[in-house]
Amino acid sequence: MDTIDIAGSIGLVALILLTINILLGILISTSFKKTAFWQKLPDKIKAIKLIDVHNNTAYTALALVLVHFLIIPLDPNSKFTYVHLIQPWKAPHQALFVTLGSISFVALMIVMITTLKVIKKKIGTKTWKNIHVISYGTALLFVIHGLVMDPLLKDRPIDFIDPEKLLVEFCALILIIGFYYRFQFNRRN
Repeated sequence: MDTIDIAGSIGLVALILLTINILLGILISTSFKKTAFWQKLPDKIKAIKLIDVHNNTAYTALALVLVHFLIIPLDPNSKFTYVHLIQPWKAPHQALFVTLGSISFVALMIVMITTLKVIKKKIGTKTWKNIHVISYGTALLFVIHGLVMDPLLKDRPIDFIDPEKLLVEFCALILIIGFYYRFQFNRRN
């Protein structure tokens, strides 16, 4: 397995974790514990602290994204260098979509840093919530990045029925449903 394949697989795992993370965030922010469905669940499931799962999936996804882009320059066939990680708009392949992936990484970092208790306390809950809304745009960027990037970095057209692309499309669909649910919750409350 080439380094590019490994990087792509790590990126897909990060995408899955980020999708789960955003869905957990939506659950947490919509008072899910008050729902009849939640009340009917077994006590063992209700005992799980979803905020801890939410935080752990975020940290794990962030680490995977970091590994995802740090190992790409190790493959000489990629033609990527570490300079391209700092200046993604100069990337040798699909520079616009590499840049979108980099922007989503920076946005993820901002959300994660502002979630640290000491920073969250200094900026206040209202500001923290407003910054946390970046997550929705971040999701859009990482889905576009995953959907459009050629996994072999050969600038091929998108194959929408490729299994990797189907996974990205499935995550996008799940996120759209989650965003719709969150929007409807806001409208009702």
